[in-house]
Amino acid sequence: MASRVVTPALLLLLFSIFITFSPALCLKQHPLDPLTPSEFIHIKAIIHKAYPAQNLTFQYVGLDEPEKYTVLSWQSKSTTTTKSPPPPRRALVVTRLNKQTHEIIVDLSTRSIVSSKVHNGANGLPVLTLDEQTYANELPFKHEPFIKSIRKRGLDISQVVCSGFSVGWFGEAKSRRTLKINCFYTNGTVNLYVRPVEGIAFVVDLDEMEIIKYTDRFIVPVPKGEGTEYQASKQKPPFGPWLHGAPVVQSQGEGFSLEGHTIRWANWVFHLGFDVRTGTIISLASIYDLEKHKYRRVLYKGFVSELFVPYMNPTDDWYFKTFFDSGEFGFGQSTVSLEPLTDCPVNAKFMDAYYAGQDGIPVKISNAFCIFERHAGNILWRHTEVTIPNKVITEVRPEVTLVVRMVAVVGNYDYIIDWVFKPSGSIKLEVGLTGVLETEGVKYTKTDEIEEEVYGTLVADNTIAVNHDHFLTYHLDLDVDGEANSLVKNKMVTKRVKDPNIPRKSYWTIESETAKTESDAKLHLGLKPSDLVVVNPNKRTKPGNPIGYRLIPGSVAGPLLLEDDYPQIRGAFTKYNLWVTPYNKSEKWAGGQYVDQSRGGDTLATWSLRNREIENKDIVLWYTIGFHHAPCQEDFPMMPTLSGGFELRPTNFFESSPVLKVRTISPKHVPLPNCTTKN
Repeated sequence: MASRVVTPALLLLLFSIFITFSPALCLKQHPLDPLTPSEFIHIKAIIHKAYPAQNLTFQYVGLDEPEKYTVLSWQSKSTTTTKSPPPPRRALVVTRLNKQTHEIIVDLSTRSIVSSKVHNGANGLPVLTLDEQTYANELPFKHEPFIKSIRKRGLDISQVVCSGFSVGWFGEAKSRRTLKINCFYTNGTVNLYVRPVEGIAFVVDLDEMEIIKYTDRFIVPVPKGEGTEYQASKQKPPFGPWLHGAPVVQSQGEGFSLEGHTIRWANWVFHLGFDVRTGTIISLASIYDLEKHKYRRVLYKGFVSELFVPYMNPTDDWYFKTFFDSGEFGFGQSTVSLEPLTDCPVNAKFMDAYYAGQDGIPVKISNAFCIFERHAGNILWRHTEVTIPNKVITEVRPEVTLVVRMVAVVGNYDYIIDWVFKPSGSIKLEVGLTGVLETEGVKYTKTDEIEEEVYGTLVADNTIAVNHDHFLTYHLDLDVDGEANSLVKNKMVTKRVKDPNIPRKSYWTIESETAKTESDAKLHLGLKPSDLVVVNPNKRTKPGNPIGYRLIPGSVAGPLLLEDDYPQIRGAFTKYNLWVTPYNKSEKWAGGQYVDQSRGGDTLATWSLRNREIENKDIVLWYTIGFHHAPCQEDFPMMPTLSGGFELRPTNFFESSPVLKVRTISPKHVPLPNCTTKN
């Protein structure tokens, strides 16, 4: 769990140090480094000086990054031995004060507020903080009608836990920041989400921090706790198979280096950042070209922009469960500490992360990231040649990759977010879904008892696991050897052979089309065979091919909700698997800057209505990976990890294979008793 690292007394001491000495930043600081604990303290002091009210809360504090050209200019002037002074550090601060949302830009170098404006809430409200969710979850236990409802069900209130859910928007005119509260029973298990107390619901006003609506409409049995416990120490025989861990021995030491937030590994160098809303941010990813003797940029910035999770139960107690895990709950804020040897292998190196709590005081997430070389037993490349007379030639190179991992836990789901770098120049983006299911308590124990639509699968007595989707939209600001890029759509077209003397009847070929505007680039993938490449049309290889990077999609899924359904209006950025927009610093969040109770007026879908030019421009790809989840009994009481992902792969980027001359350091010899020794 996250832990506070600064006490109020220490806050005053540190701030006095800031005032006594200069707030000048270390010259080695990278302009994209996440805000530090001392900077959060500095920001808190500046805001409270300008807004001395006691009831001010910090809803979001993040780096207000410099313009892209400023960062690239700084990078071009910096070397591995000499760093140019970084541009001035600024922070974007979103506060809540007197039921209004204030958007403030703070200049850390001058200790001043650059701009401040009030957001009226028409397009949504700020990210929910952990503190206000915690306070709201405690309110039911002081509410006498709720206490009576629990007694009426014969439950022990000391074993009841309540949790908040965002309320969405369904066409109504809203003025209050509200949260809905549902409760669960933990007697006999910590797997609380599989034991819902149905029929009871609260609505909490977050600004007043009071219950404004309470209902107790019906009673159904609370699902049983037996067999739902997932803690290893609580398991009883018979046990499953033993899994023997595979040791990773790196006798020559780790193969990557960390300098601040800059990571160097093999032929890659990139920057690792963190934000309370998105978590992992990969920036300035460049790969070394042996022939050109220089690093060439591939990706300026990439991160999970939004995660849309609509549940498919339209009843009064469930219809609002259409979550935006980044914009409503903060994917970074939901990051948890990684467990050595289980979440990450023995050769992993860990990094902490920090964000500002509701009171502005920095919160530390220990071991928020792990970075490790993965030796998975895969093959980087191989060939055995048997055609040459009297010779058998075998060349094999084992594949080693670098993985940057974080895990965000939003309620019942754990999301494993991996960025995987390959020496071939590929970047794989992988996501794993695990945790426990969101379930509904019902009266049924057998499927043949069900007399109505139940919107999911009966996975245990009195337990329906509800159908739902997961859509992760990635922001990918590709800079393929420079900022000016284009999207080329290579269509694979079947053609008939015209020469009657050739026995073949058909073949396929490629017809290329360059997307000129945003509307040209909106794509439903999987309907037709296609090949998508981001090219730099201004640079070509020696044979004349435009250099590029190919998008290799994973499994394709799109939304099944009607376009006029309110959750889909808010999540319209999932309508297409791929969007392309011109770079715009302010266009970061696919669901809009303010997502809680948003109305869909500020999303990727609305920005793209301008149909801007994207050919030979600085462009951003938005790619959505989707999962339709119809739960099954194997997902209960905990869900084995379901994985998906996609790949960015060099396409005519290099003059030839970049892994031909890759060398591997052989591990110490280990006897292989089951391997036949060659004579």
